[in-house]
Amino acid sequence: MRRIAVRTDDFRLSFHLMRELKRRECNFVMLSSGEKWDGVLLTSPEEVQDGEIPATEETLEISVERAIQASRGLDSAVQLVFGVDPGPRPGIAWLADGVVVGSAQLEQIESVADHIVGLSLAVEHKRMCVKVGDGAPLIRDRIINQLILRGIETLEVNEYRTSQGSRIKTHLHAATRIALMGGSRVHHIRELNPTEGDLKEIQRQSRIMSLGNLTISTELARLVACGELSMEDAIKRA
Repeated sequence: MRRIAVRTDDFRLSFHLMRELKRRECNFVMLSSGEKWDGVLLTSPEEVQDGEIPATEETLEISVERAIQASRGLDSAVQLVFGVDPGPRPGIAWLADGVVVGSAQLEQIESVADHIVGLSLAVEHKRMCVKVGDGAPLIRDRIINQLILRGIETLEVNEYRTSQGSRIKTHLHAATRIALMGGSRVHHIRELNPTEGDLKEIQRQSRIMSLGNLTISTELARLVACGELSMEDAIKRA
């Protein structure tokens, strides 16, 4: 395995790269300006040279993922498969030619497709698909719609067995199991139909976020549920 190093005169970028590499539990070294390195090197776009990986604060996770895969010698694959466990904080796992190479838990539903596209750029591949678990129907359909709009091959997977063998089901474990299972191809955008329970839960969250000062209307809750309005904007409107 090739070692990873960080070399940049951008102190802020250096700090964020170091923090992300530690979060991913990677062994790495910090190099001074001009110091030579024959392993995998992360640096700024302004300082990058042939074979080095450019990183910015906006592309931090993707750049580190590229570095990790390069350190493993995984520069290309025939097939990439992503598994998504839908929920307010979706779990994602990704496989290259059947081998699990990473996982992440996202903070926003809206970022799922963009995150997957970014990760897919880390490894050259001939084919890619995304498998989405069938739990949390409204969030599931929002994620499926994101993927289809980007032209990504999308499959729906029955989540019934994803928690078997484990007493505690986590989004990341479930996402990995989903990625390993078969599914049904989804070809069309889905109509979003929030249930009364979905709307009441969003209204409950609005009370929490506004520190009990207000509850957004059912109409605003519906817009939030369908991803057409953020909770913050809905509270401002209310």
